[in-house]
Amino acid sequence: MVLGFSIALIVFSLLMMLLVLMHKGKGGGLSDMFGGGMQSSVGGSSVAERNLDRITIVVGLAWFACIVVLGILMKVNN
Repeated sequence: MVLGFSIALIVFSLLMMLLVLMHKGKGGGLSDMFGGGMQSSVGGSSVAERNLDRITIVVGLAWFACIVVLGILMKVNN
């Protein structure tokens, strides 16, 4: 069980790095390659950037949950 959550934590960590790097900073980011560079004139961010934000939040919550579960499992096993 610990091994499974450890592998999941590694996968979520790599996904988090990728997703954070895809976000647009002040000068643009990797998200421009996927249509994130086209902003609407209404204000606010594009659909691609908002979806990227949502995916990043979900992966971040899953990453945090893996850390909490691993901590509980390690405490119970000792």
